[in-house]
Order: sequence, then C-alpha cells, then structure tokens
Amino acid sequence: MSAPSKERPDVRPPEPRPAPSRDALQEPVRRRPPSILETFNYAFQGVIHVLRTHRNMRIHFAAAVAVLIAAIALGVTRMELIVLLISITFVLIAEMINSAIEGAVDIATTSFDPMAKLAKDIAAGAVLIASVNAIAVGYIVFSRAVADRSSRLLNRLIDAPAQLTLVALSVTIIAVIATKAVSGRGTPLRGGLPSGHAAVAFAGWMATTLVLKDSPHQFLVSSLTLIMALLVAQTRVESGVHSTVEVTYGAVLGALLTLALFQIGA
Repeated sequence: MSAPSKERPDVRPPEPRPAPSRDALQEPVRRRPPSILETFNYAFQGVIHVLRTHRNMRIHFAAAVAVLIAAIALGVTRMELIVLLISITFVLIAEMINSAIEGAVDIATTSFDPMAKLAKDIAAGAVLIASVNAIAVGYIVFSRAVADRSSRLLNRLIDAPAQLTLVALSVTIIAVIATKAVSGRGTPLRGGLPSGHAAVAFAGWMATTLVLKDSPHQFLVSSLTLIMALLVAQTRVESGVHSTVEVTYGAVLGALLTLALFQIGA
C-alpha cells in the first residue's frame, strides 16, 4: 500500500519588476539650490581656508590692513583711498584665483606635468603683476604725504656732514661686536645676536635719509635704500644664518644708533 502523497503549497514565482527606462537612468538627481545665506557662507569659508593654508595670503592681508591704517592716519583724499582699495582688492582676488588654480591642478595631476607647472607659473605671474601695481599705487599715493611729514621731522635734526655717517657706521659695527661678545654667539658679521649685516644696512639707510634731508629726491633715495636694507635682512633669514629676532634686533640697533649720533652732533 503506497504512502499518501503530500500536497505541495502553491508557490508562484515573483513577478518581474519592470526595468527602469533610459530616461529614468539618465535623469540627474535634483538637489535643492543653496540659499543666499548658504552661498555667502561658502564664500566666507573659501576666504578663511585660503587665509589658514596660504602664507602669501596672510601677508597680503596684513599689508592691506597696514596700508589702510596708514591712509587714514595720513589723511589721503577720497579718490586716493578709492585707488588704494581697488589695488588691494585686485591683489587679494589674484591671490585667491592663484590658490584655486593650484588646488585644481594638484587634483587633476598625480605626476609631474610641464603644462601643470606652466599653469601654476602663469597664475603666480598674475599675482606678481597685481602686487607690483599695488606697490606703485601705494608709492604714488603716500609719497607726498610722507615726504611732507618727514621733512618737518628732519628739519629738527642737525645738518650732518658726511664724516658723521662714517662715524655712525663704525659705532654700529663696534656695538654689534660688543653685543656678540657679551652673548658669546656668532662672529662679527655672521650668526648670533644681533645681525651685523642688518645693523649696517639699516644704519646706512638712516644716514642716507638724514644727510639728504634738503634734497628734493630725499624720499625717493630713502625709499630705495630702505628696500635694499630690507632685502639684506631677508637674505640673512632665508639663508638660515640669523633668525627673525636677530635680524630685527640688528636693524633697530643700527637705525637708532645712527639717529642718536646725528642728534648728538648738534
């Protein structure tokens, strides 16, 4: 006698789902457009990121603040202030575009590419042009006001002969050697506190400024001498011979000693 057969439940296969159409696959996901407040927030985040991660941007911002403070202190005209603001904005925009291009190039290339390097160089060149333009504008705007104020200050100083300049430089070198002898670090013009190169350079700048007080080209020559003194100080820091503190100490020492000697000669 055969065993009774078990009835199998009625199992139906699942109905196949319809395949999505081609239009549904190609249709992009729609996102809510950002609000006006969010767009401002994104823009501020970009500015803050560049300030945090790029040293040159911080330098440009500090220079911009110093220029605006000087413009207010010297009482420049409204048109001169507008020109300064345009030049400052031009530099900051160029620096941010340069940073954006560098970031995009770094993402797009994982190895050295001559075209990527060229793109970065061109962007950096744009920043250079903007900076040179800002320096020229600043010189034109501030030259008159600074020259008038400095001439009034220099009129209170003595008419110094050229021999006093040599004395000032000699005393500066002696002061540098004496300071290094006390600290026990460095040679007279290499290493240690203070920087001898910076002291002599800024002593020469101060002496040139005081000697040419009656010359109509006094401001121009003084500015050029100051730029050269700053370049000397920069090379001492970048070469690793001196720290920023040592260079600053030497610059202040040389300038103040020279100024003091010119006043004592009265």
